[in-house]
Amino acid sequence: MTGLASITRSAPDHAVTGLATRQVRRGALLVVLFAATMPAIVVAGYDSVMADPSASASLDALAGNPAIRTLFGDPIALDEAGGFTVWRVGTFVAVVLAVWSILSTTRITRGEEDAGRWDVLLAGRATLRGVVVRHVAVVAFVPVLAGLAVTAVLSNAGPDRTGAVVHGVGLSVLGLFAVAVAALTAQIFPARAVATGVAIAVLGVGLLARMVGDGLSALAWLRWLSPFGLLELSAPYGPNRPLPLMILLVMAALVSGAALAAAARRDVGGGLVAPATGRPPRLRTLSTVEAFAVRRVLIPLIAWSTGVIAYFLLIGLTTTSVTDFLADNAAIVDAAAQAGFTGLDTVAGLTATIFALLALPVGAFTAVRMGAFVAAESDRRLTLLAAQPLSRLRLLSAELVTTIGGALVLLSVAAIATWVGVVAVGGDFAITAALQGTWNTLPIVLLSAGAAVLATGMTPSAVTAVGCLPATGGFLLQVTADSVGAPAWVASLSPFAHLAPVPLVSVDWPGAFVMTGLAGALMAAGAVAYRRRDLRG
Repeated sequence: MTGLASITRSAPDHAVTGLATRQVRRGALLVVLFAATMPAIVVAGYDSVMADPSASASLDALAGNPAIRTLFGDPIALDEAGGFTVWRVGTFVAVVLAVWSILSTTRITRGEEDAGRWDVLLAGRATLRGVVVRHVAVVAFVPVLAGLAVTAVLSNAGPDRTGAVVHGVGLSVLGLFAVAVAALTAQIFPARAVATGVAIAVLGVGLLARMVGDGLSALAWLRWLSPFGLLELSAPYGPNRPLPLMILLVMAALVSGAALAAAARRDVGGGLVAPATGRPPRLRTLSTVEAFAVRRVLIPLIAWSTGVIAYFLLIGLTTTSVTDFLADNAAIVDAAAQAGFTGLDTVAGLTATIFALLALPVGAFTAVRMGAFVAAESDRRLTLLAAQPLSRLRLLSAELVTTIGGALVLLSVAAIATWVGVVAVGGDFAITAALQGTWNTLPIVLLSAGAAVLATGMTPSAVTAVGCLPATGGFLLQVTADSVGAPAWVASLSPFAHLAPVPLVSVDWPGAFVMTGLAGALMAAGAVAYRRRDLRG
């Protein structure tokens, strides 16, 4: 009887674990592949980068520049493929892994609870705390897999396998910390959007602290307060310090414990922070569907704008330092020009290269906002609107136009922040040139919006992933094609291959028109599909 009771108790637990696994398996596979592929690409191209005897000295000089350290971190063992790879893409992979961990954790915990899909689940023998534990454990397993994958890739890059293990473990622990933070915010705040925003803000502040600590030696101690700083202080392929990772692991454990304690103290559907009640109605932005769409995007737009402003202000403040350094190192400039990056010794050339990357976060913004539209539909928050004498196309158009407007705001604030930073340190850079450079990425952003609209109509469960493909997928395609020497037609499939380095040169108008036209076609197809399908709920 005891054995039978044990089996009976374990059946719901296994079912909950299976449910959580099914909800994250596709994204988990993609993020693990990404974490392994990026280092593999850099390792594969390392020998060609270092083939020139002068490359090593030039690289050491470039990495020693405070502005470069701010962006990439403290360089260690650049004469080894593993050390160079960690310096070149380590932070980028860590950020992607942490962001995915946060989004997935809040989605399958607070998001599912908000949608009411946990009501039946918790009506049985499963407890709220137990369900949270099993969902969080499933997500936490993914950073561990990603760390193992990175360790395996770097172990084949050279004889120093200790550095590979340290970096792989560091990525895993950082991912665990991100999962813990998201789990805690999901218990504190009764809304998924707020929980996700706070967790991302914690991540952003930590990254900014790492960047400031690397750029200013007097504030180097800030790295000990940042998860990204602790990852860097582990110094893989150098001293290989375990202490920073142990500190980060303890932090993750403490935050996880706080999340579980919070889950045991709150009601289903609620949080430790109760939503405001009894406030006077706010009706000023509820007069039309379009005004309601603007109201819904305002707070997320402010949060995204804050992150964009902070990053590009830092870029502007360091641009003059980088260009002055490159002007005195012609070998580096020539090598970059051979790789397709021209004019890096000028403000216009350097900012043009960095502005191209702006398409990734802004494209992601459009995908996330269309994903929020689908989530509102699934949660039945649009049911009453759809029941009114309003066309489905008007609902979709209002959301799409508002989302594109928000993207234009992000592009503009990035340009203004960069211009302010450059001018603040005495650089010569026109605000019009900065705006031209950021708005040059608009066609790729529109492609992301178009892909998200198409997914809204045809595959609403994958809106965010599909919407990110043109920007994020296109960027990875270009990097991969350049690294492995793929045929020119492969690289031309990436939207970034048709993006001119503005403001260094003029806009590639034919490429911009083609991408914009393709984006319009995707939006039209998505609108037709959305009009024909049933509402989710």
